[in-house]
Amino acid sequence: MDQVFHALSDATRRNMLNSLAGGERTVSQLAEPFAMSLAAASKHIKALEHAGLIRREVRGRTHVCRLEARPLATAYEWLAQYSRFWNSRLDVLEQLLREEARKTPTAQTTPAKPESSKPESSRPTSPRPASSEGEDQ
Repeated sequence: MDQVFHALSDATRRNMLNSLAGGERTVSQLAEPFAMSLAAASKHIKALEHAGLIRREVRGRTHVCRLEARPLATAYEWLAQYSRFWNSRLDVLEQLLREEARKTPTAQTTPAKPESSKPESSRPTSPRPASSEGEDQ
């Protein structure tokens, strides 16, 4: 499985696999979308072969490659363990958040009155209420 993840770690090789998912391709066809020599493309193809992700067949002078999905399925199964792990953790978090929401009363929300953007000194002052007896003004 280490070779599979090593092969998948390179974007060029991932793109080659995507191309092969559509059917068989020659080495030239796999190299075409990339600015690389056939020798460089061949090195990527060898890494994919070493991981068991592709099979190369020689037809005369043409090398034809096809996708071998079994190693991808094995890698997917291994990764699925972590999917189950995180899904269970997220389920627990969701449960806790729902319980917390039930415990917390919802506050009545009323829109706040917008504050004036005028400085305090430029706001008109309201008249003071009439004073009652015994108070200083």
